[in-house]
Amino acid sequence: MWSYLKKLEYPVNIKNTNPKLASYVVAQYGGPNGEMAASLRYLSQRYSMPDDVTRAILTDIGTEELAHMEIVGTIVRQLARNATDEEIANSSFGQYFMNHGRGVYPANSTGVPFDAMALAVTADPIADLTEDLAAEQKARVVYDNILKVSDDPDVNDVIKFLREREIVHFQRFGEALDQIQNKPIKKCYCGGFDK
Repeated sequence: MWSYLKKLEYPVNIKNTNPKLASYVVAQYGGPNGEMAASLRYLSQRYSMPDDVTRAILTDIGTEELAHMEIVGTIVRQLARNATDEEIANSSFGQYFMNHGRGVYPANSTGVPFDAMALAVTADPIADLTEDLAAEQKARVVYDNILKVSDDPDVNDVIKFLREREIVHFQRFGEALDQIQNKPIKKCYCGGFDK
């Protein structure tokens, strides 16, 4: 269904080891406001969108969020891969490390594993798109918070890119909501997945 380029959407080249920062960034991999939750939410919601236009928006953004998981996972891995045992033990990454080593695992910044309860799928296009607008803003806030605690320009460069994409997604979801609110909603069995 998709063409996959075997490169990141945005390059990640972290020079400095910082397991503490990795423990914060991992929230955008598997936290409730992170990229995994977004991708699964949007790719699940697309099935109940009333038309091809809104379904395509959810599909496009959902697949881009998968690409963002790759970026965030790469940041986490590069921040932690060369950390010494002592650096890990003396950082908030230590508890995460006990279960996952230097691997990338879907969890929030306190180590709580990803929970599908973070997904909101109602089959009501207006409710789902309104949730998506909020989700993009919550993800933006997490990126803002990462920027507040990070002094690494290599990390900040990538985080700023991801933050900007959240703003673009918010705008696209606004367009999708306008699309369905400005025309009568009807059940659509005429295109896409219902054929």
